[in-house]
Amino acid sequence: MDADVGVIGLGSMGSMALWQIAKKGVSVIGFEQFGIGHDYSAAGGESRIFRTAYGEGAEYVPILKEAYRLWRELEQESGNTLLHLTGALMIGEPDTPFMSNVLNSIQTFDLEHEILNEEQWKRRYPQHRLLPGEMMILDKLAGGLRPELAVVSAVKRAEELGAKVYSHCRVESISNSGSTVKVLANGKEYQFGKVVIATGPWTGVFLSNDKRQVHAKRLVMGWFAAKDIKRFQRNNFPVYIRESGEDKFYGTPTFEGSMVKAAVYHDFGAVDHPDELERKMMPDDLGILRETVQKYLPDLYPEPVRIGVYMDGFTADEHAFVGSIDEEDRVVLLGGFSGHGFKMASAMGKIAADLSQDGKTEFQLGHLSPKRFLKKNPV
Repeated sequence: MDADVGVIGLGSMGSMALWQIAKKGVSVIGFEQFGIGHDYSAAGGESRIFRTAYGEGAEYVPILKEAYRLWRELEQESGNTLLHLTGALMIGEPDTPFMSNVLNSIQTFDLEHEILNEEQWKRRYPQHRLLPGEMMILDKLAGGLRPELAVVSAVKRAEELGAKVYSHCRVESISNSGSTVKVLANGKEYQFGKVVIATGPWTGVFLSNDKRQVHAKRLVMGWFAAKDIKRFQRNNFPVYIRESGEDKFYGTPTFEGSMVKAAVYHDFGAVDHPDELERKMMPDDLGILRETVQKYLPDLYPEPVRIGVYMDGFTADEHAFVGSIDEEDRVVLLGGFSGHGFKMASAMGKIAADLSQDGKTEFQLGHLSPKRFLKKNPV
């Protein structure tokens, strides 16, 4: 064999899997079709929200706590600052599924938080225009991650620990022979005992029998100028996620000192094949962003200074596939994170390392099991 483990894709999840596998002293080779730290898929956009009071379900909280520990560990090992704690504001009507899950996460795991009344939010976070009946919760173990730098940091640390990395190397096929997994990349065949597939929006390309179970979608983000940028610094403008009726959006403070990021949860369209992502700005994209900012963030100029178009792999229920996808437990899938995976990527790397070496993990992953949709041996 060329190595004990092969990792396909070195973006959000694959970079962390490579790092964690190398930390175990296991021989590992990683393949990335673009450069390390590229912004063509789910890691692009300069910032990602980290939060623990989780609107997608309290079952994620143990994974997120471990992710926090591992982000700090990667910072120590790489010497790079990756996570800036700002707190996170969760905003919406209290009886929505999102806010109910946030409160359930807090209560179940005793998370540090504040529930702000009208007087408090007007005094502390007047940048937000709230609607009647809405509430604001401050999740204190939360902030902003620097995704591209995190990916580079994990890959470079993995190389220091002995991993081999082939960038600008496109994987053409993956086949499981039962005793080894064969990977064809740039016309050369490699053999591994185990393989981790972490190809983001390209996941469906490698699921030969279940291509439609993970499909790529466009993600559109905007950066806006502020009327007073000092009101949007990390110390006075936490990251936030908001659901106000049909309007669902999120954002971060300024990290580089001149622009504030805001993006909406919206169906910006499926991508027939991830190689064909249209990164050109669409008129509807601009209108949705502009109207949202104008309505809810009055201290920002509503015309975006910059637009970024990225993509991620989505599943039908918008929960990822994490686990073995073959009868021999030789192929581990990390895919379909549906736009909310980067915050937990460091922990997912550890989970992939544990599954590929021990066949088990300490975390409860029933809600992420590939078996809920995928057929046997889809590779």
